[in-house]
Amino acid sequence: MSEKQIHEQTIEELYAEAQEHTINVGDVKIHAKRMGGKFRNLKWASNFLWLIFFIGPYLRLGDRQAVLLDIPNRQFHIFNLTLLPQDLWMLSFVLLFFAILLAVVTALAGRVWCGFFCFQTVWTDVFTWIEDKLEGGPAKRRKLEKAKWGVAKIIVRAKKYFVWFLIAFLTGVSFTAWFTDAFQLWVDIFTLNASSTVYITISMFIVGTVFLAGFLREQTCFWLCPYARIQAVMIDDTSIVPSYDVKRGETRGRLLKNKPAVEGQGDCVDCNQCVAVCPTGVDIRGGQQEGCIMCGLCIDACDAVMEKIDKPTGLIKYASWDGIMGKEELPLLKRPRVWVYGAILLISVLGVVIGLSSMESLELKVIHARQPLFVLQSDGSIQNRYTMKVLNKMNEDIKVTISVDGSEYKGLTMLGAEHQIVATHGTVTPVTIFVKVPRRNLSEKSQPIVFTVEGKDSEGNVYQSDRESVFIGPKR
Repeated sequence: MSEKQIHEQTIEELYAEAQEHTINVGDVKIHAKRMGGKFRNLKWASNFLWLIFFIGPYLRLGDRQAVLLDIPNRQFHIFNLTLLPQDLWMLSFVLLFFAILLAVVTALAGRVWCGFFCFQTVWTDVFTWIEDKLEGGPAKRRKLEKAKWGVAKIIVRAKKYFVWFLIAFLTGVSFTAWFTDAFQLWVDIFTLNASSTVYITISMFIVGTVFLAGFLREQTCFWLCPYARIQAVMIDDTSIVPSYDVKRGETRGRLLKNKPAVEGQGDCVDCNQCVAVCPTGVDIRGGQQEGCIMCGLCIDACDAVMEKIDKPTGLIKYASWDGIMGKEELPLLKRPRVWVYGAILLISVLGVVIGLSSMESLELKVIHARQPLFVLQSDGSIQNRYTMKVLNKMNEDIKVTISVDGSEYKGLTMLGAEHQIVATHGTVTPVTIFVKVPRRNLSEKSQPIVFTVEGKDSEGNVYQSDRESVFIGPKR
């Protein structure tokens, strides 16, 4: 229902409509009323952000997918950045960042994620919008729900389930497309050449999406979502959340036509529109509850009614409980947990930045043999054995040269890497080499030694990586 339509309703019509709405206790299906307003518009805007989920796999970078999570080859391609399993330690910092960001946003402004960005909330909103378009408003949907099965009911339900199935199918394909070439995926699906993993994944998404967003809906938030259970410990009296102004609204009383309000009656006219539009069916006037996802739709409904009866808007508004009760609110920067959350966010960001800045397209790891640490050769020289692990993060195989800095060791020779070695892309290429130094030229039992790997790609770009190790000999 649009803002214009809600304004055209009389207060008597709103009261009649309110008789159909009850507070959700899980025994009836919630058919929320849809109406316009600033929070509804904001909700639609946030919903559209999920288009990235559907469009993202089709972005191209050269001859490959721009973002490709290639699990079989253990490579994550994110535009020009390629991450291998050795780089996934950064994932812990990324997860830490978003976990703390979720916590700090909830502490300051309530369940913003739940109300505007959560995939369950978004898909449910789209599914109920389709239901509203095909079956009508809440009253018509309840009537259809109670009606006996007939041709008309079968047709309208078939249309709805078909659209739900189509969205769920696209959801499953889009998820799978992040892990394989998106265009080839469609060809494989319709030519029946896709792997069983692909078909199973898409089937699971179809069943899960239709069941959770189409049938279970708000019950998912009540019974399956762990975040709903812990919100109470993340929100306090200073959090800015949708709140009912108790001092202004109470005592509630109905507004009778052509009759003045009863003395002492508050601004709340008990029209129940805040309950009617709530996707989880809670009554915001009862205070913060587990089912409230803080989407602000109750604010739109209440403001529309207040304008209709010529009263100030904001009876329900985003505010802290301290603000509602007229208490002095503690400034944001004086709240201890804001500083704690901020420090953790900064650490996680620094971890990712340091990791990305230290990444190399060609990396070398040197492992000194432990058994034995050295070998005395027949010519009197000391030999050490090393395993070189050359990590090539590029998208092509390249030829590399391994060298050792022997300026401190007269007579140093290296065996096993006299010729160029092919470093396979996206993996580690191991090479065993031996380094020999005449015993008389060693001044210490353990001395530093530096290895270098260098190579060129097909475009002539030079890549190099240095690693320090030790050369071990007998005691002097």
